Amino acid sequence: MLHINDLTYRIEGRMLFDQATLAINKGYKTGLVGRNGTGKSTLFNLIKGSLSPESGSINLRKGARLGCVDQEVPSNQQSLMNTVLAADTERTALLGESETSSDPARLADIYTRLSDIEAYSAPARAGAILSGLGFSATDQERPCADFSGGWRMRIALAAMLFAKPDLLLLDEPTNYLDVEGAVWLEQHIRAYDGTAFIVSHDRDFLNKAVTHIAHLRGGKLFNYAGVYDQFEAILAEQQRLSNAMRTKQDDERRHLEDFVNRFKAKASKARQAQSRVKRLEKMRPVATIINDPIPAIELPSPQKHLSPPIIRFNEADIGYETGKAVLRGLNQRIDPDDRIGILGKNGEGKSTFVKALMGILQPQSGSIRRHKKMQIGYFAQHQIDSLNPRHSAYDHICELMPEATEAQRRARLARFGLGVENAETPASDLSGGEKARLLFSLISFHSPHILVLDEPANHLDMDSRAELIKSLNGYDGAIIIISHDRNLLESVVDRLWLVDKGRVQSYDGTLEDYRQSQLERHRPKKKTGKTATDSRAEARKDSASIRAALAPLKKRAQSFERKIESIKAQIGKIETAMAKPDFFTTDTANTAQISQQYGQLKKQLEQTENDWLEALEIYEAAQAAQI
Repeated sequence: MLHINDLTYRIEGRMLFDQATLAINKGYKTGLVGRNGTGKSTLFNLIKGSLSPESGSINLRKGARLGCVDQEVPSNQQSLMNTVLAADTERTALLGESETSSDPARLADIYTRLSDIEAYSAPARAGAILSGLGFSATDQERPCADFSGGWRMRIALAAMLFAKPDLLLLDEPTNYLDVEGAVWLEQHIRAYDGTAFIVSHDRDFLNKAVTHIAHLRGGKLFNYAGVYDQFEAILAEQQRLSNAMRTKQDDERRHLEDFVNRFKAKASKARQAQSRVKRLEKMRPVATIINDPIPAIELPSPQKHLSPPIIRFNEADIGYETGKAVLRGLNQRIDPDDRIGILGKNGEGKSTFVKALMGILQPQSGSIRRHKKMQIGYFAQHQIDSLNPRHSAYDHICELMPEATEAQRRARLARFGLGVENAETPASDLSGGEKARLLFSLISFHSPHILVLDEPANHLDMDSRAELIKSLNGYDGAIIIISHDRNLLESVVDRLWLVDKGRVQSYDGTLEDYRQSQLERHRPKKKTGKTATDSRAEARKDSASIRAALAPLKKRAQSFERKIESIKAQIGKIETAMAKPDFFTTDTANTAQISQQYGQLKKQLEQTENDWLEALEIYEAAQAAQI
């Protein structure tokens, strides 16, 4: 279907593709992965013909139709339904011709073709796609201009999926979707008859939707069969073998060089030495797979813990118009160590809840109480868009650190992966991942007591997402996350809240339970006997009761686990400081204080590990008893 042969392309002198080659066969669903800035979006532009390669070729099967979501999304007065239907250009042209043609033979051909392409069931198919992407039946009749940019991107995605091209190009499609939409899309891609080439950093999506992984590294394209987890395991093994071969070759090189240096002056050994010189000249370096370290994302924990709860909703009704509450009867509380994932379809009120939590919206009735000394760090897409485009990362940090030295400011940026190569770059020229790192630096500057994160991973590559997860797990404050990235949620949160039908309630199931419920929602309902239905309902009720009973025990064990990671991180910093040669010879008073703190942390770690083991035993025993 698609053949890329010896592709070479540079941007401003920087090599992006160096004789890269890739073949995607018909029916393959291939996920394209790689670090931010390696050229994934550029490759798509080369395939579309927006850019021309320096050398090499990109060949699409003759007659194949290419489909992609353009940056220019629909914003006219045409309804969503008509916009999607118009994407099938053949159907639109045939219907138009059928109204004007008077030739009976031609009309017969038109109606036959319309029947072949299932033209008359098209509205139902378009409606199913729009519904899967989160548009209600009422929304489908509204004009495109009524929707914001993110929703318009969904409209463009729906139109392209409806057109059913032979090769589908998708660039980070889940960035515009909630969990429900991402689940629907992965199922749609799996069942898609054509071929798909998808840029994505969503691990769960790549494990569910694709059949192959293409890895872009070092200007080359490497193809792997299987889902992302399989690719990751193969790559790790390749790295191990490559490093082992490199070590073996280096040992051989040292042995040969040692022989040549020892015996090249001796006449009796000159011939053997010359032979080894030739072997050294012919010895080519092993092409190792370099695992470049990813820049850190250091989120400082709050300097002082607050007494719980830090936020409390008491029968609060939240809305924008008097008497028209979007959310009703909120009775949630957030404690200093809570890690909560927010679930719910777009339009149900997740953003409204966050605005109330932040204090942007005041309750229409009831109350919301916040700790007076609480600091909130808020990350959202509009925060990234509001960065001053003319100011560099260094300029932004100067506004927060007016009295600091240049070294202190640059050290602060370096903690978030913004070094000398991009600290002076205007925000408008930073990549999405670099902007996200800058925003993390800004929102965490005052060591907030709670982080509210709305799709924090959208612009981060896979390795940066792993670094973010590591940093969040080391952060010793409360976390509220809205994200379609199920791997991020599963790795960080220990409680789930569901925003649905004007309510915010605890969700006792797992993310996999929620995913399955979304899959069931999109499947045709089958007729079942009353007895079977009743038994399933009872089973779900029993399962929910068990999860509800176990949840506090699980949360307690996880709380100790997070505390252990936090203590270990503090110990690691002290050990790094103590490893310096002059640690014990300078500032002896401070040295004694740090040494004392080190001993206290060691004791605290031992006690916390004992508490964790005890809590884990209680949880596992209760779990076994319920089973």
